Amino acid sequence: MNLTVKTYPSKTAPKLTYDVLVENQPDGTVKATLLGLPNCEGLGNTETEAIEKLSQSLQTRLETAKIVTLEIEAPKVENPWLKIAGKYKDDPQFDEMLEYIEEYRRELDAENEERQIQS
Repeated sequence: MNLTVKTYPSKTAPKLTYDVLVENQPDGTVKATLLGLPNCEGLGNTETEAIEKLSQSLQTRLETAKIVTLEIEAPKVENPWLKIAGKYKDDPQFDEMLEYIEEYRRELDAENEERQIQS
């Protein structure tokens, strides 16, 4: 598994977008919660105030932290069927075996059909 960590200097970091859950509280206040980032929320008397407090909280938090991007390459898995594909290509008995299987299936189908008629 290959793992690549990308970091950006603070001046060239891409803009980040976040999903925010805005909820009216029973006491009449509004709570804005940053989805995917635990314990990052803002509480205010209006939606705008709650989002502003959330933004301030996030900015304060990011002053002592950094965001990195992980790129993980999935392991390459070989298809297990490829190991046996064509195994019997040149086997002279392979066609004979297929004919035997087909004949046996016809016999089973006939027996099943007969049982259904008798039922």
